[in-house]
Amino acid sequence: MNVFIGLDVSLASTAICVLGPQGKVVEELEAASEPEALVRAMASLPYAVDAIGLEAGPLSQWLSKGIEEAGFDVVLMETRLVKAALKAMPIKTDRRDAQGIARLLHVRRHIKWDIRAA
Repeated sequence: MNVFIGLDVSLASTAICVLGPQGKVVEELEAASEPEALVRAMASLPYAVDAIGLEAGPLSQWLSKGIEEAGFDVVLMETRLVKAALKAMPIKTDRRDAQGIARLLHVRRHIKWDIRAA
């Protein structure tokens, strides 16, 4: 099963949401906000990873480079687009933000929509 992974990054930890091909949450994790820890967490999953998404921010270049070097496809998302898409959620948490980012990746697969940061 191919999955989409959304990462909501904060300084200390990152919320990880794994969505299956039908858009259902199959797993939720948390890892340290370091490339090695994130790669370990995602490599331990029993799924084929289609794409990993994270919002552009202070740690995103460092994290995305480390994750890409491990062989994963990373989509660095434009901050304003992510904020606008997640604004509709009534309760905002790191876990829900990670889920929203994963859902943006899932939607992107079905329509031609550029969500990458410039």
